[in-house]
Amino acid sequence: MTLAEHKRFFMLKIAFSPIYKHPLPENHRFPMEKYELLPGQLLYEDIVKEDNFFEPKPLDEKWILNTHTKEYWTKLRHLSLSKSEVRATGFPLSKELVDREITILNGSVQAAVYALQHGIAMNIAGGTHHAYADRGEGFCLLNDIAVTANYLIENKLSNKVLVIDLDVHQGNGTASIFAGKPDVFTFSMHGEKNYPMRKEVSDLDYAVPDGTGDEVYLKILHSQLEIILKDFSPDFIIYQCGVDVLKSDKLGRLAMSIEGVKNRDAFVLGIAKSLKVPIICCMGGGYSPNVAKIVEAHTQVYRLAQDLYF
Repeated sequence: MTLAEHKRFFMLKIAFSPIYKHPLPENHRFPMEKYELLPGQLLYEDIVKEDNFFEPKPLDEKWILNTHTKEYWTKLRHLSLSKSEVRATGFPLSKELVDREITILNGSVQAAVYALQHGIAMNIAGGTHHAYADRGEGFCLLNDIAVTANYLIENKLSNKVLVIDLDVHQGNGTASIFAGKPDVFTFSMHGEKNYPMRKEVSDLDYAVPDGTGDEVYLKILHSQLEIILKDFSPDFIIYQCGVDVLKSDKLGRLAMSIEGVKNRDAFVLGIAKSLKVPIICCMGGGYSPNVAKIVEAHTQVYRLAQDLYF
C-alpha cells in the first residue's frame, strides 16, 4: 500500500446530511447549494473516497430534549410553530426541513464520536448556532453544536468542551444555552455590526469591526485563543468554521481573503493537533454570490485536515 493510499484509507470521516428534498423559494435555495456541491468537489480532488462519507440516521429525541425544551420540540415535530416563529427561522416550515435538522444533529454527534478515536471528523452541514433551547432563528432550527457538546458530557466522553465559533454572525443560541455552565466554554468572534443585532453573552466574545482584513483578524484570533487556553483546558473542541468572513460574502461585511480563511483554519486545527484534543468541524455560513468561491473556501479545511492528520 502506498503512502497516498494509506492516507486515503485512514481519511477523516464526513457526516453528509442530505439537502432539502422539496422545493424552496429561490431566496432560500441559494445558501443550500454548497451542501450539494461540496461533496462532489472533495471527491473530484481525491481528498476523500465515497466510503469516507456516512449519512447518519435521525438523532433519538432523548438527545434533542437534553438541549431543547420539550415545548419547543413538540411544536417543531408537529409543525405547529406560530407565523412569527417560522419567520424567525428564515425557512418555510415542513416535515422534510425538520427531518433534515435532526439528521444534521446526529451527523455532528457521530462525527464527535469518530473524532474521539481518530482526532478529527467533519460535518458537511451543521454549525446551527442561532438555535436557542426554546426557539429557532437565522436558518437554524436545532443547535447541533449544543446537542453534541451535551451528548459528550452526558455520556462522560468529555469533561470540558471548547466551542470555537468563527462564523461572521455571533453564536447567540449556543451562548444562551451554555450560559453559566462551566464545562462548556463558548468563544464567538464575529462581526460587530452584523446579525444578530441583539447579542448574547458568550464566555468570550470578540466583536470585529466592519472591513477587518486578514492581518488584523488573525492577530486578534491568536491573542484570544491564547487567553482562553491559559485558563480553560479543553478535552474536546467543536469548531464552527463559517466562511461568511470573506470579503466577497454578501452578508459578511468583513474583508478576508481565501488565503486568510485558510490560515485561520490551519491555526485552529493546528492548536487541536498540538494539544492532542479531538476536534469536529461544522461548516456554518457562506453567502458569496459566486458559489464556487464558497465551495473552495470550505474545501480548504478538508485539505488542511488531510495534511495535518493523515
